[in-house]
Amino acid sequence: MHNDEKEQPYVLTHIKNHVLWLSMNRPTQRNPLSSTMLQTLHQHIKQANENDEVRVIVIKGEGKVFSAGHDLKEMSGKKANCEPDNEKRIKGILDDCTQFMMSLIQSPKAIIACVQGTASAAGCQLVSMCDLAIAQDQALFCAPGVNIGTFCTTPLVGIGRNMHRKHAMELALTGDLFSAEDAMRFGLINKVVGQEVLIEETEKLAEKIAKKSAVGIYSGKLAYYQQIEESIEQAYHTASHAMLHAMLSEECEEGISAFFDRRPPVWKGLK
Repeated sequence: MHNDEKEQPYVLTHIKNHVLWLSMNRPTQRNPLSSTMLQTLHQHIKQANENDEVRVIVIKGEGKVFSAGHDLKEMSGKKANCEPDNEKRIKGILDDCTQFMMSLIQSPKAIIACVQGTASAAGCQLVSMCDLAIAQDQALFCAPGVNIGTFCTTPLVGIGRNMHRKHAMELALTGDLFSAEDAMRFGLINKVVGQEVLIEETEKLAEKIAKKSAVGIYSGKLAYYQQIEESIEQAYHTASHAMLHAMLSEECEEGISAFFDRRPPVWKGLK
């Protein structure tokens, strides 16, 4: 790591038009999801959840790589001078990663991955756990654990819930780099755009969502992620319960009134 990079925050932040941008800021290291990076990102998500000014969160990376995944030096089973604690150390990082990844789907805010470069292993997992993802056309995606004698088992939890099983296993069994077009075809990302318009296109999408009902998005997002893992009968029960409460809410009453009055709705927000 360059000395000047050590002095920089792990995550850069700014808010514009109710959109919080979180940018992983270790470009020379390829933005690894180290324990510090995971904890920092997680803390920003927690803070955003409590901030009514934030309606959408965008996660991106500085430099040419979105994220190379876990820090292999940190994850090595043979880390010098602390072999007795290897299992505890690696388990702690995996637990931090799980908590952070789950916080993305549990957040009341819509979360978008803005993929400006390669997303590898846990970095690809991060893309899969965001609600939406936009990538520039030269971005690459991979799950290369098999290349170093392991397997991208935890990344496949998210990746395998985004795409067909055979596509997910193709990523994991080959360890190959796949193009942004392939990633979109597989179902990992929503849209591929030119590098020069990536930020602009992400802003458009984020700001469009930021104008919608925060209450409606939160209730619908939670219900979606719950019901998608259930049997179809239970899923309809879960979705109907959430829909009933949404239709009876003051927020929905405002939305319907605005529709019939032909005026923009005035949303109250989550608080």
